[in-house]
Parts: sequence; C-alpha cells; structure tokens
Amino acid sequence: MKPIPAKADVVIIGGGIIGCSVAYHLTLLGIKDVVLLERRQLTCGTTWHAAGLVPQLRATRTLTELAKYTSELLKTLEAKTGQATGFKQNGSVAVALNEARFEEFKRTGAMGRAFGVEVEFLTPSDVLAKYPLLSGKGVVGGLWTPNDGQTNPVDTTMAYAKGAKQGGALIFEDSEVTEILVENGRAVGVKVRSANTNGEVHELRAGTVVLAAGMWSHWIARPHGIRLPLQAAEHFYIVTEAIATVPKDLPVLRVPDEWAYYKEDAGKLLVGAFEPVAKPWGLNGIPKDFCFDELPQDFDHFEPVLRKAMERVPVLQTTGIATWFNGPESFTPDDRYLLGETAEVRDLFVACGFNSIGIQSSGGAGKVLAQWIQDRHVPIDIPGMEVRRMHPCQGTRAYLKDRTTESLGLLYAMHWPFRQFETARGARRTAFHDRLIAQGACMGELSGWERANWYDTPGSTPRYEYSFGHANWFAKTAAECQAVRDGVALFDQSSMAKFMVQGRDACKVLNRISTANVDVPIGRIVYTQWLNQHGGIEADLTVTRLAMDRFLVVTSVSSHIRDLAYLIEHTPADAFCTVTDVTSGLPMLGLMGPKSRALLYELSGADLSNQAFAFGTSVEIEIGYAVVRASRITYVGELGWELYIPAEFALHVFDRILQAGDAYGLKLAGFHAINACRTEKGYRHWGHDIGMQDTPAQAGLSFTCALDKPGGFIGRDAVLAQKLQGPPKKRLVQFKMADPAELLVHEEPIFANGVAVGVVTSGMYGHRVQASLGMGYVTLEVPITNEVLRATQFEIGVAERRVSALAQLGPWYDPTHERTKS
Repeated sequence: MKPIPAKADVVIIGGGIIGCSVAYHLTLLGIKDVVLLERRQLTCGTTWHAAGLVPQLRATRTLTELAKYTSELLKTLEAKTGQATGFKQNGSVAVALNEARFEEFKRTGAMGRAFGVEVEFLTPSDVLAKYPLLSGKGVVGGLWTPNDGQTNPVDTTMAYAKGAKQGGALIFEDSEVTEILVENGRAVGVKVRSANTNGEVHELRAGTVVLAAGMWSHWIARPHGIRLPLQAAEHFYIVTEAIATVPKDLPVLRVPDEWAYYKEDAGKLLVGAFEPVAKPWGLNGIPKDFCFDELPQDFDHFEPVLRKAMERVPVLQTTGIATWFNGPESFTPDDRYLLGETAEVRDLFVACGFNSIGIQSSGGAGKVLAQWIQDRHVPIDIPGMEVRRMHPCQGTRAYLKDRTTESLGLLYAMHWPFRQFETARGARRTAFHDRLIAQGACMGELSGWERANWYDTPGSTPRYEYSFGHANWFAKTAAECQAVRDGVALFDQSSMAKFMVQGRDACKVLNRISTANVDVPIGRIVYTQWLNQHGGIEADLTVTRLAMDRFLVVTSVSSHIRDLAYLIEHTPADAFCTVTDVTSGLPMLGLMGPKSRALLYELSGADLSNQAFAFGTSVEIEIGYAVVRASRITYVGELGWELYIPAEFALHVFDRILQAGDAYGLKLAGFHAINACRTEKGYRHWGHDIGMQDTPAQAGLSFTCALDKPGGFIGRDAVLAQKLQGPPKKRLVQFKMADPAELLVHEEPIFANGVAVGVVTSGMYGHRVQASLGMGYVTLEVPITNEVLRATQFEIGVAERRVSALAQLGPWYDPTHERTKS
C-alpha cells in the first residue's frame, strides 16, 4: 500500500461520483499530482443509492450543456478505462397532465432543441406508444428525449476512479479528513486520519483543496466560517419484484405532476419521488460512521406517491415490492449546485449540493472544476451554480431546515416564471418592510431578502397567481410603470449591496480594477465594470467618490458576496485601503419619475436643477431631521434620485416622503416594475445579460473602458485587442416581439434567418412601449451592426412557436436618454 504523501498539487475530500470525476478530469488536463481521500469507501455516502438517471435537458442552456457532456462522456468512459459503467441510452418520456405543464415542456424543449438536444413533443397516443405500461388517464402530452439514459452509479464512479488512477492520481479509502489547513486566508492542505497511517493524524500539504464530500461538506467547512448552504433530506424509492412485461430498453418515465419517476432496473421497476413536502435529515450533523446506510422507512410519507403510481402504471397493483428504500440526498436553497472557490478561504474549491442530479452532472461539473483549478478562471458562465452566489444566512441550520422541506419538491413542481419560494421567509427584512406590507406589497425573495415585487391596494394581502401569460400582477405593474413615466414612484432598493472603500490608496485600488476612471471630483458617480484578465465581466456596478480617500461601491444583491470577495482579493495586502460592507446600515430608496424633482425639492429645499445637480452627481441633502445622500442616477430610465439613508433615520425619511408625496400622486412600485423599465432601456443585469464570458465590446459597454487612464485596469489588454479587431461578431441585442402577447422570460432560443444563434438572457413586457421585449447575445459570421440586424430576419422560439422579432443594438425606450437627463 502506497503511503499518503506529504504534499500534492490538489487534494480532494470525498470519494463519491463528483470527487472521482474531478480527479479524473484533473488528470486529463495533465495535473497528475492529485490525492483523493475518502472517509470510508468510495460511493458509500449518497452515490451508491442514486437512481442513476442521465437526462440531457435541463432548465438552462449551461446546465443542459453540462448534462449533455456527461452523457457523451459516459458513452466512452468504459472503453477509456476498462471499467464497466452500465450506461445505456434508452431515452426518457416526461408526461404532462395539464396544459401548463405541457407549455413548460415545450419551452424547455425548444431551448434544448436549438442547441443540440434531440427533442420530440408527444401527443397522448404518442406517450402511450413510447411507454405502454402507462395509464393514459389525464395525459395531455409529453416530451421525448431519445438520448437520455441511465447508468450504474457505483460502476460509473469506479470508472472515474480507475481513469484517475491511470492518469496518476492516488486514491485512499478509510482516510478521514479531520481538518482543512488554512493559513493567511488560504487553504494549504488537510489533516487526515487513515488506516494507511495506522490511525495517526497525517498532514498533507496542497496548493488546492477540493471539498466534494456531499452532505458532510457543510460540516467540514463550517469551522472556517463557511456556511455552505446544503442540507440532507430523506429520499424515497421502491424497487418491485421482477415484471415479465418490462423490456430492458424501457425508457425512463417522469410524471412530475404526480411527483414520480420510474426506471427499468434489471427487469424490475424503480419508482422514486420528489414529494412537495420533504423531510430534512441530519440537522445536527451527519454520523461519522455512516457508510452504505439506509434511513428508517416512513410508509405514511411515501404512501401518497405510491397510490398515484399504482394508478398511473397499473402493473404495480399486482406486483410485489422487493425493496423499500430511504436514503439521504443533499439539497441547496435554490436547487442549484455549489461549485467554485469559496469567498471566505482562497484555494478552497467546492463541488457539492447536487440536489439529486449528481450522476447526470458528474462529468460536466468535474470538467468545469478541473479547468477552473488549472486556470484559476472559470471556463464557462455559471452564475447560477457558483458558490459565491449564496449568502451566509442561507447556510444557517434553521434556514436550511425550513427551505429543504420545499426545495426537494421544487425539482418536479411547476417552474413558473417569477415563482417565489414559500419557506425560509420573512427574516431578512429592510427597514421599510412593515410600511410596505401595510401599503399592499406582495413580497418576493432574493438571497434571503424580502423585497416588494408589486403592490395591490393598501391593507390587502396580495398573492401570486402564476402563468406563462399575463399573471395577476400584470396590470398592477403596468400602473407602477405608468407612475414612473408620468409622475413619481418610490422603490425600496435597500437590498442593493454597498461597500465603503477608504484610505489613501482607495482611489488607486479601485482604479486598477475598474474599467472606468474613478479618479473624479468628489460627488461624482461612475458606472463601471470589473473584468478578469481575459476581458470578461466579473462585476457591474457604480462607484461614488465621497471624499479624496473615500468611495461608495453599489452593486446588486445577487452578486453581493462575489463582488465583495473580488474587491478584497484585488486589494493588495500592503495597500492603505480598507473595505467595509455597509449594506445593512445604509437603506436606500429610489425616487423616480418626472415629478421626483419637485417632490424632492419640497422635502429638502436643495437646488436640484440640472445646473446644480447634474446626472451622475451625488450630494448630501436634508430630509426632515436626517442627512441623506442623494445620488442622481437611475435603473428605470427616468429622472430620479437614489436616497441613501442612515438606518436609524430610515422610517422617518420614508414617512416624510409618503406624507409629501400625496400631492404629487406618489405611487409605491416594486421590482417587477424595475425589471420592466430596465429591459425597455436595455440596462444590463450581471448574471443574466453580462457575465464572465462576455466582454464590454460584446455587451455594448465599451464606453465604460478608459483605455488611456494612467495604470490601466485589469483586462485592459484583452479589451484593447478586441477593439482593434473592429465590431464583434457576438453582441448583446435588444428584441421587440411582433406579437406582444408572446412573453419572454429567459433562455428562449434566438434564430437568425432560421439558424439558432443565441438565447434570450432577459425578457419582460415593456409597459411604456407596449411591447414584449427581450435581450440576448447573437453570434453571427459577420461583425454585428444595426445595419446587419435590420437585414436579418429574427425569430425567437417560445415553446413550439417561432415568433418574429425586431432587433437593434440600442434601447427601445428613450434611446437618446433625454428623460434621465431632463
């Protein structure tokens, strides 16, 4: 037996399918000095009891591409390693029991079909032909994906492991990591107690540590101040006795409206579920000796699923059950996995929280993380999976307990546009929360924050009624947008992240990482991006100069943690510069609309004229007893001010605004109105419209790049090189649908002259222009200009429909920005 070495390039904690895939892909890249440590035996945590489903079609293009890569890899993995995997492509049938579910299938299928996933929409009779064991009662339609498959999780993991060892990696079982070694904020190795070391604690130093320990990951990371938001939940399935009528090539069956999936398993049927109300497990930690263990049965919990299954697949009524199984799987608050380098500890990468899709994600996630480790740069845009999207509150035990009861079932629930989480709600409130509720706010949730999405009448208790068309809040949001256009509206934007950057080197630090020149006069606001060395956009934000040595950085709530980490990581250790997160202490209200100047003048008496208070200016004013920072900037495309208020004065200022606002027809407005207005203006949102693989030129943001400023900026060389090439062949384009009833949300495929050329990144109905709008990247064979766009026939795929759309580079509303600067 080889001894555990004293050092390695990479050490991986966890010998499930994810850890073994990461090891395998690292060796494919030539990183051979890899050590994988498994506490007991490979696969013994959750991998061994996984159903082994390998579908290709997922909710987003990125997830679909990762799943598709896994499927393609598994076709060849056995031949490459000599280890059988049990992989077969027997296809899958998803069944819709109502029209809304069928519309969801069509929308997801259209996206997948445009990018290489073979998809067929089925009639009820087609469904029964594909899956003859099925009862057709209530079937509306279906989705057939012939290249989906299934695999043996244990054998597949062993193939990854064997391939990794063939590439030079070392794998040690019965080797428990007792501690991650952290020095100066960086992971530098682990301490491990192993049978290999006769039970003695051994120190293994490494340049990179990968935490892929599944449901144990939360507890391993916690001592280092990292609250990885994943929680184990009980996951149930049964395996029947042998059924003579079950063919070996029977497709996988999914009936999400009945919470169930079915797969052929050695002549038997395995029936599993993602029930609406789940059972969290291991709330106080996972037993250290857990190894190929099962959890106690709960027939009462599984019985509603089984009852529906027996009606849906009648052969179950006369077939015995050979196995009742209950085992843990780990789930995250938003059902997206956790991937990448942690914000709290550098060189510590995680790959965990796979929400029961670890088998199908194993190849793609392993490949991405291996490349990320090699290059210290993520190879694809994955904002929905990056671990830094999560906030510490989402990793608390109480939050995870409450949310996990819902998140497991959401895998098969209807994926409505704008669907809101119902659990783990109500704790993270802005200072104005109760006031907004009294005014009829319908609250949504983002990163744990309670935020007003739309308003009904004061004193009401509005609720969402979901739809793929005009939902019940459509007219309410239209009225809010009208107030923004014609009068004045008030938005609570307190959840925006705010960082104070101070010190004599503050300007130097910010100028180095910002594309724009932030060395501006005191009181100026600068819109800028932060880039990586490849010119990709890492952040999109504003910087306001408060003093010669003090700046306020404002960014979105969804990128709060990653932007703060980027700022800290790019502040040199020897710089006289401090970074402080002041989000909680600085609530912010947006006062927007043509009457905002008159109302704010009545409140403050300040000179708000264009001459005294130009667009892009930030000045302290007085409202009542409070000193408030008023910044003339907008995300809705109208005259307006963002008001930054010391927390102790927040309600005082709010009440003053509402009292004075009556005379001006002031209307409270929510984030759906913001989204509608910013889409009309073509304002980008990081994580949707711009990301790490998009450059300023491609995003139409080259105007922020001060190429000639002293000292340059991170990514300048890449930006300059692209500029010298002329107009790019990939551009973010604004679309207006020919049919205003066809609403866009996200990921709808874009076609140019009949060829798929991109996907919609954001979509919303624009109430000020009375049109359904979207934006998305288009890639053509020629440089993209407005002339080229006008000469091209564009269509956007909405479900099975191809809808004509107009395209241009500029915004559909106020393209000359007269209203914002009026």
